[in-house]
Amino acid sequence: MNIKVFDSELKVMEVLWSEGEVTASYITKILKEEIGWNINTTYTIIKKLVAKGAIERREPKFKCIPLITKEQVQKYEARELGDKLFAGDSDIFLSAFLDGKKLSKKEITRMKELIEHLSDNGDES
Repeated sequence: MNIKVFDSELKVMEVLWSEGEVTASYITKILKEEIGWNINTTYTIIKKLVAKGAIERREPKFKCIPLITKEQVQKYEARELGDKLFAGDSDIFLSAFLDGKKLSKKEITRMKELIEHLSDNGDES
């Protein structure tokens, strides 16, 4: 599912991803404590996420259920960034992303495995 989630909306989604199904009032309480949002701000963001199809609202007590995963959002945002800044050129994107980073042997091994997996599943034309 490709849904653009803005920074403010991510705050709400992070609560849902960590807590699971919770009431809107619970989300309001958490975000008031963490970042100082008032009830109107939180409810406005929740309504936007419901309209986008990222959250389902259920009664009783305005329960919120996440309909998208954090991984879906991460993949979507990574593709959007790659397309926007690198014209979809994966090797330049990856090179820029990793530039100056010190990678552990474990991280390098994992990346090699991911690349192998992609080449095994990809079109060889």
